[in-house]
Amino acid sequence: MSASSAPAPGRASVDGSVPGAKGLRSGALGFVSNVVIGVASTAPGYSLAATLGFVIAIDGVGVAAPSVFLVAFLPMLFIATAYLFMNRADPDCGTTFTWVTRALGPYLGWMGGWGLVAAGTIVMANLGQIAGLYTFRLLGLEGAAESTAAVTALGVLFIAAMTLVCVIGIELSVRTQVLLLGAELVALVLFAVVALVKVYAGDAGPQSIEPALGWLNPFELESTEALAAGVLLAVFIYWGWDATVSVNEESVNPSTTPGKAAVGSTLVLLGIYVLVAVAAQAFNGPAGLADADDALGVLAAGVFGTPLDKLVVIAVLTSAAASCLTTILPNARTALSMARHGAAPRALGAVHPRSQTPHVSTLLFGALAIGWYVTLTLISEDILGDSIAALGLMISFYYALTGYACVVYYRRELFKSARNLILVGVAPLTGATLLALLFYRSCRDLSAPDAGSGTFLGVGTPLVVGLGFLLLGAALMISWRLLGHREFFSRRREVADPAVLARETVA
Repeated sequence: MSASSAPAPGRASVDGSVPGAKGLRSGALGFVSNVVIGVASTAPGYSLAATLGFVIAIDGVGVAAPSVFLVAFLPMLFIATAYLFMNRADPDCGTTFTWVTRALGPYLGWMGGWGLVAAGTIVMANLGQIAGLYTFRLLGLEGAAESTAAVTALGVLFIAAMTLVCVIGIELSVRTQVLLLGAELVALVLFAVVALVKVYAGDAGPQSIEPALGWLNPFELESTEALAAGVLLAVFIYWGWDATVSVNEESVNPSTTPGKAAVGSTLVLLGIYVLVAVAAQAFNGPAGLADADDALGVLAAGVFGTPLDKLVVIAVLTSAAASCLTTILPNARTALSMARHGAAPRALGAVHPRSQTPHVSTLLFGALAIGWYVTLTLISEDILGDSIAALGLMISFYYALTGYACVVYYRRELFKSARNLILVGVAPLTGATLLALLFYRSCRDLSAPDAGSGTFLGVGTPLVVGLGFLLLGAALMISWRLLGHREFFSRRREVADPAVLARETVA
């Protein structure tokens, strides 16, 4: 399709189909359901518990850690605007794959889709492990929690169960997410409220400190290097909100609701992260949290006492379980879209006639996630850790591509109004550029010999794993092209129909 023959806005997809034509259950999800999916996918309880201590420990950060979460939020908000406007033009469940194909061409589009799928596959192993570990901790089975075999077995069961839920139907997936996310948010808010009440009442102990507005001011940081290092850690705990856009074809008003929910999800996450971070370090002081690999767990007994300290365990457990569920949704739908567009095997494009879910791609993704998890656990848990460390490479890669795609796709509309220039041009371009810089910074840091469990040819193994995944994707793409699937790769780049931005785009 040539640039001069762009399809009608918000209707035809890259393959000429319209939203709902794939057989998915249209109109099943509203705005709230979309936000639930976006927030749940980020695993806020686990993400914050695993990251806060390391952000605080960075030289020059300390009590200014909440400000780091504020700054890290900005590139995600900017990329969310790119998702909002690209979804206006093409509410296709392939999201990054479909949109980058439109704007930047089929090769980058294919790699964008691969980046999303690779990130999801990698993180599923970690989510399964956390779900298994924290289930045993919740039940007080510390012996089982220390057993790699037991944790792995239960983690596999979690992944299998969440895969089955996704196959049964989108409504069941959302109801399950509402329950899991509800339990998680209640536990996190209770933690923050109780901690702050004890601080102001003088019951938190001598190490506590009252919150100050300076904690939210990034200019209080001692150096830009400290800010950059903190943002590098914190930005990726926002990852996952884009899951809400992957269910666009199953949403009410598919061209508008998912994009607005994506922006809304990032705002909800910002509130959660800043509130809990402020409460945690106020209760225990930054020194008591620095380098803690479970910052919330360190404070659970002091904040709640026994046995209510199990609420923090519940928060992390439900966080991992909900994220496991919502990670399956975008991966399966990306594979479905790629198959329907001729960029992947046709079988992945099947949709079950009764459940109206992409059952083949969902089951395949669940099986791949389990296989990846078990294989790495059997080989070395260190490699599993290296793969998680490399996760940011895939995330920043496909997010940045989406941001650049938005600017290129709407390039003829940017200077027609100040709103277009700022929201459709400057914001996505800034977000994409920041994430591209984070990609470069991550490559530099992960290449250090001490960045992971070992080295390969003098390079840290996390970088080898991360770039290895991207190179594997490129090899698969070239193989698919050489096997005779030329139609998809002959697609031409497009530009946006002016009518897309003529409609109201912001609530």
